[in-house]
Amino acid sequence: MKIKLNGLSRLINPSKNSNAWKGKLSNYTLLEESEEQKSEYMIAFTGKSQSFCIGMVDIIDSTKISANLHEREWCKYYVIFLNSMAKILQRFGAVPVKNGGDSLLYFFPESTDPKKKFGFMSCLECNLAMAESHDILSDAIKKQGLPELNYRISSDCGKVVVMEPNALSPMDIIGPPVNMCAKINRNAPKNGVVIGGDMYEMVKDLDDYRYKQTDGFSIGLKYAYPVYTVERKV
Repeated sequence: MKIKLNGLSRLINPSKNSNAWKGKLSNYTLLEESEEQKSEYMIAFTGKSQSFCIGMVDIIDSTKISANLHEREWCKYYVIFLNSMAKILQRFGAVPVKNGGDSLLYFFPESTDPKKKFGFMSCLECNLAMAESHDILSDAIKKQGLPELNYRISSDCGKVVVMEPNALSPMDIIGPPVNMCAKINRNAPKNGVVIGGDMYEMVKDLDDYRYKQTDGFSIGLKYAYPVYTVERKV
């Protein structure tokens, strides 16, 4: 595997020399890579970190549902869900990063500047639009003779590093807000929205939304990471 970060390249091939993995992880052995060993899958980071709003929408009980469907049916189930969510993302300027079939990860390019609330509002509005589209989406699913569709939506913000696309892997992002967004997703109500504490601090003064603190997520520290549900003010 080749890892490129800030111009530093490390070539690691434990199958060629098992001693490369002995001792501390900091003592990597640099190995030559032959033409036969070169892979199309090379992880490369841009070397730049930026702060973004990150979002995730995830189907509830997807494993159980798909286990009871024929292949053609669960393919149609996921296609309707993913395409519907992708259309909403496009409306609010979000960029889909990757899907896991039953989930979709995305980010908002306009949310880099904490002094400009447009990107943060776009994230909230997008997530709420996903929640509010549930009834229409569920009806479309049922008309196809498929089981009821429910999902959860979560968001957080913070610094991430962008992974460069390659021949076998599209663009990806990694960082604490991506991990936290996935972790707190289960805290969201059915067909509802939650945000992490870092994002809450950025949007808590916006008047159009109502926030309610829910069960926090433990990250191994003295206090749990705060999590909030988000709804529109009526």
